[in-house]
Amino acid sequence: MTASLQHTTASVGNIYKATMLLKGIVERTPLQLNRNLSDKYGCNVYLKREDLQVVRSYKIRGAYNKIASLSEADRAKGVVCASAGNHAQGVAFACMKLGIQGKIFMPVVTPTQKVKKVKLFGGDNVEVVLAGDTFDDASAEAMKVVETEGKVFVPPFNDPLVIEGQGTVGPEILEDCPEAVDFLFLPVGGGGLISGVGSFFKQLSPKTKVIGVEPSGAPAMHRSLKEGKVVQLHTIDSFVDGAAVKQVGDLTFDICRQVIDEMTLVPEGKVCSSILQLYNEEGIVAEPAGALSIAALDFHKEKIKGKTVVCVVSGSNNDIARTEEIKERSLLYEGLKHYFIIRFPQRAGALRDFLNSVLGPSDDITHFEYTKKHNRESGPAMVGIQVKEREDYEHLLERMEQHGISYQTLNDSSLLFEFLI
Repeated sequence: MTASLQHTTASVGNIYKATMLLKGIVERTPLQLNRNLSDKYGCNVYLKREDLQVVRSYKIRGAYNKIASLSEADRAKGVVCASAGNHAQGVAFACMKLGIQGKIFMPVVTPTQKVKKVKLFGGDNVEVVLAGDTFDDASAEAMKVVETEGKVFVPPFNDPLVIEGQGTVGPEILEDCPEAVDFLFLPVGGGGLISGVGSFFKQLSPKTKVIGVEPSGAPAMHRSLKEGKVVQLHTIDSFVDGAAVKQVGDLTFDICRQVIDEMTLVPEGKVCSSILQLYNEEGIVAEPAGALSIAALDFHKEKIKGKTVVCVVSGSNNDIARTEEIKERSLLYEGLKHYFIIRFPQRAGALRDFLNSVLGPSDDITHFEYTKKHNRESGPAMVGIQVKEREDYEHLLERMEQHGISYQTLNDSSLLFEFLI
């Protein structure tokens, strides 16, 4: 054990202390060997199923450990937190169990399903306030309440007790895995989970490579580690809401620079493909952040061959209303769906000619918007085309060129892309 790790806040002793405190409160979630993923990557892939936790994510571990450790005086003041959803559920559950009043701030864009779950777990003990577009906006509002009402703030990640609570995932993995763990893949938002679990593994299983996984649209930890300081992102893609923050914590950053061996950025579309794969092949309902660790395997497929790999499925709080967006993002990422502006001659049969001569036998029009204007020779239409295989797209473009079709692709235009999905 190195000197720096000896002084980390996520000590093995404190993590085991948190384990005892959480006994009877959190589930000891299963560590399951996944045959499909193991066969696909030529290794043993185990899934740590935190999506089966009592609040369907690991966040209850840190929230309860923090709140249960408060003094009687602090408990009487009540607590406040900010969360994109899962931390809020953990805080709500803890408030109800411990009889403490809590005020919970969540971004306005939080999926409805997560908001309802917070109210369900907290009951009369919690008040939910929707504020701002991101976690950071909600956090700013929560801090105002700390100043004006004197409530105790329960951070989602940047706190020793929260980190130690999240770290209790570590002993369960190490005790339940029948083999030495070569690679441990963990989702990263603010860095609480990987700080706790990473600290535990670096002290008791130092040969394990700890891989942090972030969404490409919110690379706060990746950027911070690269630049050697905590970096605040100006804008983020909040789609992977459980792991999309503009700024990681100073405490989690200090720990992560000691325990993370490598960071991997995963495109949001790849995350969507993994969500669909988990559901269709395994019957696992994973939220975007919950699928991050599995989505990262494709980017490490050569180095993990023949190894023992553990992926933490961090949560399953997914809103069914997001299904169509998840499908769309997956198709776009996989190169199976493409949007165009196509200029059609304003004459009878122009569309029929396009269908007969340009579309391939397995190509399908999934979107079409066109308004005929009589004072023009041609008019633009927005057309969405789904192909069966990625390489079919190039053949489609070739046929468009051969038949003199005037078109413009839209998939690479970020503003139009956001409008379409």
